[in-house]
Amino acid sequence: MPIYHQLGEVPRKRHVALRKKDGAIHYEELVGNKGFTGPSSLLYHLRLPTVVKSVKMGHGLAWTAEPERIVRHRHFRTARLETGPSPILDRVPLLFNSDVALSTVRPEKEDTFFYRNGQGDEVVFAAEGEGTLESSFGKVTFRSGDYVVIPRGVLHRWRLMKGPFWFFVIESAGYVRTPKRYRNEHGQLTEMAPFSERDIRRPEHLVTHDETGDFDVLVKSGNRLVRTTMAHHPFDVVGWDGYYYPWAMSIHDFEPRVGRIHLPPPVHQTFEGDGFVVCSFCPRPYDFEPDAIPAPYSHQNVMSDEVLFYANSEFMSRKGIEYGSITLHPDGLPHGPQPGKTEESIGARGTSELAVMVDTFRPLLVSREALPLEDEGYALSWLAGTDGSR
Repeated sequence: MPIYHQLGEVPRKRHVALRKKDGAIHYEELVGNKGFTGPSSLLYHLRLPTVVKSVKMGHGLAWTAEPERIVRHRHFRTARLETGPSPILDRVPLLFNSDVALSTVRPEKEDTFFYRNGQGDEVVFAAEGEGTLESSFGKVTFRSGDYVVIPRGVLHRWRLMKGPFWFFVIESAGYVRTPKRYRNEHGQLTEMAPFSERDIRRPEHLVTHDETGDFDVLVKSGNRLVRTTMAHHPFDVVGWDGYYYPWAMSIHDFEPRVGRIHLPPPVHQTFEGDGFVVCSFCPRPYDFEPDAIPAPYSHQNVMSDEVLFYANSEFMSRKGIEYGSITLHPDGLPHGPQPGKTEESIGARGTSELAVMVDTFRPLLVSREALPLEDEGYALSWLAGTDGSR
């Protein structure tokens, strides 16, 4: 995010000594992407961030796709999925390609270890629950409906407060950012953007931990977990500044666009990554042309796979879905409103739908873990007189 932020104590210039009361120095660390040219922040530690007592290779995380790729419209009822207690270790793979991986988890207790994703950015949509993301940069609170964006390499831990909890996890191989068309040449979100910097919640309440001992850090790299044990608490930062840090924004702060006649899905875009975009479908009034058809027209996803995570049980063009449903409409197959939904939308005043859409520009694979959740009748749900439910 192109917003400068600072917490705690930093020296007057970069790469000059920030001294402790006894004259010793704090240790500077650069955290960012694309080497030394991308967004970055400078952190100042009580101790060297490189001191580890042991390194142990963990298990691999290779996702396994269904035996043969099936090209059809698909529906997965993830609300029926029970996952384990960890917000990190018990994520269930759903859909993936080389650019993005989608998973879900219903955490029940906090992890004792700290976590760093060394191979991708994460956008975690909190469908349910309230808590705090703790990191080296401070605390970011989250609640139901929040997107929590965690850039690659940021050390963090989920603190769970008020449950139950349900996370929809979007993991990106590239840098997740706000859409370029929403920003001016200076990086500021423009008046035409559907949200502003005021909606973005940056880290606060930086707590410096001055503790030694054994502190486990799990690192994801190369589709494998590596467990390192640090000789001191990793959140020993006394101050930092820069443009690279975790942040949150509520889907309820997204300002949906409404036109006289139907506006296409790009108006709902919230984030962009390399090879995909994320959109937010929010409650809004419908089009105000008397003969307007608010429901979307049928369309083909040429050069794009479309995924929708339904954050409630209502959607203007769908029948037979439920809260937590995920639909996949693959490249090249036309899809659109199911029978009766077009007619039903004419003259309607608005919608209360809430959904997260991920459009990818490479084909998605379906994980074997998703197969037991599939509604096998969904591909035929456009037949007159059927609704795709089972």
